[in-house]
Amino acid sequence: MIYKLRNNFIKICLVSLSVVLALIFAFLVILNHHQVNQTIDALSDAISSNGGVFPDFDRANHPPGKPMDEPDFFTRETKPSTRFFVVRIDNSGNIVGANTEFVSSVNDAEAEEYAVSALEKNNERGWISNFRYKLCDSKMGKSLVFVDGSMYKTLSKSFALTSGFVLLCSGLVVMLLIIVFSKRAVKPVAESYEKQNQFITDANHELKTPLTLILTNLDIAESELGQNEWLDDIRSEGQRMSVLINKLVMLTRMDENNENNNKETFGLSTTIGDVVSEYQPAVIEKRKRLTLDVAENITYSGDESSVRQLMSILMDNALKYCDPEGEIKVSLTAKRHPIICVENTFSDVDNTELDKLFDRFYRSDKARTFGGGYGIGLSIAKMIAEKHQGEIKAYKAAEGRIGFKVILK
Repeated sequence: MIYKLRNNFIKICLVSLSVVLALIFAFLVILNHHQVNQTIDALSDAISSNGGVFPDFDRANHPPGKPMDEPDFFTRETKPSTRFFVVRIDNSGNIVGANTEFVSSVNDAEAEEYAVSALEKNNERGWISNFRYKLCDSKMGKSLVFVDGSMYKTLSKSFALTSGFVLLCSGLVVMLLIIVFSKRAVKPVAESYEKQNQFITDANHELKTPLTLILTNLDIAESELGQNEWLDDIRSEGQRMSVLINKLVMLTRMDENNENNNKETFGLSTTIGDVVSEYQPAVIEKRKRLTLDVAENITYSGDESSVRQLMSILMDNALKYCDPEGEIKVSLTAKRHPIICVENTFSDVDNTELDKLFDRFYRSDKARTFGGGYGIGLSIAKMIAEKHQGEIKAYKAAEGRIGFKVILK
């Protein structure tokens, strides 16, 4: 139980950490991409506003008191380091010329091909290969300014790889710390759980002795006084308490055992059929109808005695809560895993909290009238299913009908 709790704690922390780091990485990449676009757009704006030529700019000789429209990164070295070319377009949309004076990797023919590709996109700004373009109006019609962004793209990719590596290393370190300190995190719960189990074990020993004495004295009293209803009530409740104590001890032991130690391959179809046959007389006696639909030759590798106990719990529960002259249906199918379904007519299914049926000591009867149940049978069934890496759930099969589905893995 504590081992499972610790594993779940680690999984939740690791998933949460992974999501946070992924979001941080995505935010950094998007922000960096946006900043690169803004930087190159500022360059293309300066070129387009100056008639297709990069403007002269000297921050050192800028007149004092006059506002500076250019970004802070514009310096005297910005002009010679910026590679760009301009393509002119007339009012009819025809390319009339290209200026590739300020770029060495593109000739006029290639510049015109870039322009055609940009016009097909029909966007004011965008990327064509390593060039970011801007479509703007000019005196002769329109012009396309292409600014080389290869260096910015390289820096952006390097930034993404570096930040990804740093985040990954940070995540691995944090994950390692979570795994190392997870035991300390669940320690208070583990201590409380161990105390609870110890209490149940101690209570079992403390209660069994007086209970055995009471039942033994009942036998003596009956031999001397004869059988009567008061002694019968005492015996009935004493036996009921004895069974309840044994079930509590069983739950405690199942909690403590993390492995299913009695694993063997057996005929699941035969096992289900045998358990149902044992309940056939009780079904007839209580005037219920029983439908059995068990696929043949289904085998399973697990603890056969535990599976029998699980099936007995479900049959006992169905027989106990089935409506008068109602129907019980048992089915076994196998797809990827064996699936056991036990359904019975139950008119109060709409008022039943199905998700709480497997809680210990939960009773759908809020008055908790004595009906022979203890409220822990389905808890035991759930633990047996989980010991076999399976699951069990309650569901509303139909109107006025409840079902329990067990998947054994």
